[in-house]
Amino acid sequence: MRIGELARAAGTTVRALRHYEEAGLISSERAHNGYRVYDEGAVVRVRNIRRLLAVGLTLDDVRVFLPCLDGDVTAGPPSDKGLRVARERLAVLEERIAAQTEVRDRLAAALRERTGLMRV
Repeated sequence: MRIGELARAAGTTVRALRHYEEAGLISSERAHNGYRVYDEGAVVRVRNIRRLLAVGLTLDDVRVFLPCLDGDVTAGPPSDKGLRVARERLAVLEERIAAQTEVRDRLAAALRERTGLMRV
């Protein structure tokens, strides 16, 4: 299938597919006319990549899951390496949330001081 067909079937964009290919997560062959051609299994792989990205993993994180991207990525028992990557990413996200919460609280306090409001 061509890149546009894969994008539609997997619910993503052509640009994202090119990005995944640059990252080494998917591969294609070139047709005689130079177009990228993907096999049917690429739909499952791209959906799995998108599923992992949607839960907060990065493309680098997704590489750990390459061995299981062509099947049901959620069906098998998690690998130690996969769990480690997920825990590390969760810790990063929790740190970011804490930092943003602190900034929000400081801004809300500053607004209350300036406006005399109890809640902003």
